[in-house]
Amino acid sequence: MIGIICAMQIEADGILALCENKQTNEKYGMTYTRGTLGSKDVVVVVCGEGKVNAALCAATLINDYQPDLVLNSGVAGALSPVVTIGDLVVGSKAVEHDMNMTPLGYQQGEVCVPGGKMLYFDCDEAASRLLEQICKDIDDTTTVRGIIASGDIFVSDRAQRMRLNDRFGALACEMEGAAIGHVCYRCGVPFAILRAISDDLNENKGMDFMKFCALASEKTVHAVKAFIEKY
Repeated sequence: MIGIICAMQIEADGILALCENKQTNEKYGMTYTRGTLGSKDVVVVVCGEGKVNAALCAATLINDYQPDLVLNSGVAGALSPVVTIGDLVVGSKAVEHDMNMTPLGYQQGEVCVPGGKMLYFDCDEAASRLLEQICKDIDDTTTVRGIIASGDIFVSDRAQRMRLNDRFGALACEMEGAAIGHVCYRCGVPFAILRAISDDLNENKGMDFMKFCALASEKTVHAVKAFIEKY
């Protein structure tokens, strides 16, 4: 079984539309939809924006459904000129960029885990490589595999984006992926992250963010469907 977590309903609707034999269960204000996509069992859930929402959602998904893989799919902002609106970023690893215990000798982004500290949470290698391969077959789309930075901040300022890129080497920023990765690491469950770029270094070039979310989500739905069929 594959668990699919999206932050916003607009990111999940296309995936839910493809599912059959759907059954829903609501827990902690989140609706978990279990069904089949092709021949595979899936659970799709919208967690809401932010790291706490994402962590609660991931922990509940793992405890209640025991997925073989958790896939976080949605949109993100660009942190590098390498990607622009409509391009795809497949996570290689994720970092909580707003975690800051530097006065205690930590690096910014490092979190406490059993046995020490951790800066990056590694995405599952096989899953991320397959996602990358699938996404590179999508027409008129640049696909890059790299680091995803997550934090409880909607990053829109160009200078702040560039600082995150410089500090963590991240290509995209959002508000959920690293929290999901953190939970999956602690629970021993593989995870993957797929993000379509909905806003770039030029702050959308004056265009509407939600419009780009809808366009970007179409690409992630296509990629998720193909991934589930092949995984």
